[in-house]
Amino acid sequence: MIGLISATAAGTAARDRLAAAWPDRTRVYEGRAPEALRQAFGECEQLVCFLATGAVVRLVAPLLADKAADPGIVCVDEAGRHAVALLGGHAGGANALAQEVADLTPGCRPVVTTATDAAGIPGLDALGWPVEGAVAAVTRAILDGAPVTLRADAPWPLPALPPNVRAESADSGASADAAPNGAASNPATPGPGSPGRSGEPRGNGPAAAAARHVRDDSGRTKPGAAVEDSSPPAGPASTHVLRVTDRVTPPDRSSAVLRPPSLVVGVGAGRGVGADEVLELVRDTLEEARLSPGSIGQLATVDAKADEPGIVEAARRLDVPLRTYTADALAEVEVPNPSPAPLRAVGTPSVAEAAALLAAGEQAELLVPKRKSAPEGRPAMATAAVARRRPRGRLALVGLGPGARDLLTPRAREELRRASTVVGLDQYVDQIRDLLRPGTRVLESGLGAEEERARTAVAEARAGRAVALIGSGDAGVYAMASPALAEASDDIDVVGVPGVTAALAAAAVLGAPLGHDHVSISLSDLHTPWEAIERRVRAAAEAGLVVTFYNPRSRGRDWQLPKALGLLAEHREPATPVGVVRNASRPDESSRLTTLAELDPATVDMMTVVVVGNPATRAVAGRMVTPRGYRWQS
Repeated sequence: MIGLISATAAGTAARDRLAAAWPDRTRVYEGRAPEALRQAFGECEQLVCFLATGAVVRLVAPLLADKAADPGIVCVDEAGRHAVALLGGHAGGANALAQEVADLTPGCRPVVTTATDAAGIPGLDALGWPVEGAVAAVTRAILDGAPVTLRADAPWPLPALPPNVRAESADSGASADAAPNGAASNPATPGPGSPGRSGEPRGNGPAAAAARHVRDDSGRTKPGAAVEDSSPPAGPASTHVLRVTDRVTPPDRSSAVLRPPSLVVGVGAGRGVGADEVLELVRDTLEEARLSPGSIGQLATVDAKADEPGIVEAARRLDVPLRTYTADALAEVEVPNPSPAPLRAVGTPSVAEAAALLAAGEQAELLVPKRKSAPEGRPAMATAAVARRRPRGRLALVGLGPGARDLLTPRAREELRRASTVVGLDQYVDQIRDLLRPGTRVLESGLGAEEERARTAVAEARAGRAVALIGSGDAGVYAMASPALAEASDDIDVVGVPGVTAALAAAAVLGAPLGHDHVSISLSDLHTPWEAIERRVRAAAEAGLVVTFYNPRSRGRDWQLPKALGLLAEHREPATPVGVVRNASRPDESSRLTTLAELDPATVDMMTVVVVGNPATRAVAGRMVTPRGYRWQS
């Protein structure tokens, strides 16, 4: 819950606007600010104070206990110009909250002073995983460009880390130079030779320490060329270590440990088992195996125990999801220790081992076979087993929108920052290069290499990396999602990030031409026979659909657009409105409203979207409008 506190009329008005925007997330605290703030501090996970930062500092100073427990606090000034992340930037989520507040407050800018955020480097305590050890020391070394060794048990898809973080070879134990631009985020697997050049980080420090180039004499990217490493020579031996492991490691003053959610604990229990017995068993099981509780990703059990209070409460205290399976599904899992007792009770010879393995997925490893709880003075009521899941690479299919930065969605920005590898057309990469984290590995190529980019992106994800495959508009509309998904199997996680399409951007410029049923048709016959395109145009013409033409005309394809317009003209009046938009949303945007009879195809090129209205479409005050009903509304 977010507590909202104000002291002035302007602050109260801003507070109430935020409360109205987030009715389910916020609680308004009335009364004098000092008392309201103290009460909110003890009751809420985050606070937004419409007060001076100095006043808030003085009021909360006596209340501060620990950065892991204190709420995140954002201060907004009287004029609403700045949302300052004052306390708990990462642990309390204040940095992200400051951005959210600024997004909802006209003219407001977030003010974030956390060093990693300012440098564009992912904070170790902001990755969503538990982190232990010398977090501050390792973070400082990363920021200072000092050598840091990355030791990971498996290739987890981390965000990009700067070039001074160098991966240690998983098999030899020797430190290997991580390729600049994000290969450090995959310690066990080198990247395949891929088309592209790296993003050139700008500025000083580790972000600008290295760049890689693969170009021919003309400066263009060489498709399929091997990547040349121009990273700086190895410096002094690393004195700081970043570990990614689920194993218990001895603490020291120069190591930080990230706990990936790699462990699944399968739990079986008798009716009425207590949460304390389950938790004690889980703790003892992990301790004996030298495994960290911080890496528990989920508990798993049989459906019959889905509402068992002790198991449900144990999952709640561990702050992990509880996953359940049918007895029939568990019975199909081969386990080392089947038993007649659970078979009689719930219909499967194994609950703990089978649930752990099933939840951990393909190629899971059973680390700890079934063991029973050991309560004093009474029979054991719980069993537990531990399996380790194999890390899965992550492929985000990101639509960048039509080109304007303000039409790039917040989710797309987030995915670009989350990626260690970005794959895309060179001109699209140039649009978002400044948004990438220092150390992001960029694989880019020119027009005509779409299928190669799709294969490269999938291969990078299969190697365990966090990959963003970018395209203009929406990635699923005449873009990269289709060829990528044709290559991808179920061994990687795929996330789709929608974007504003060219059709939508052009429609917004023209007015409301897509107010009723509409269809988009590409006139490029490079991958689709013209006969198929012609059938689609005829069907749209006969059905009375508004038609948006993509790829309408190029220097080598100058007859398809006139042909398509002629097909539409067989079913529509010459005065049917036609909208023509070039470079929608970009600085050189141009548009015009004409008619089906007057449109000159020679004025159209590949950067243009052509929208042909249906029989009900009208020009109203210079705008193209298709009514929602079949009859024109006066």
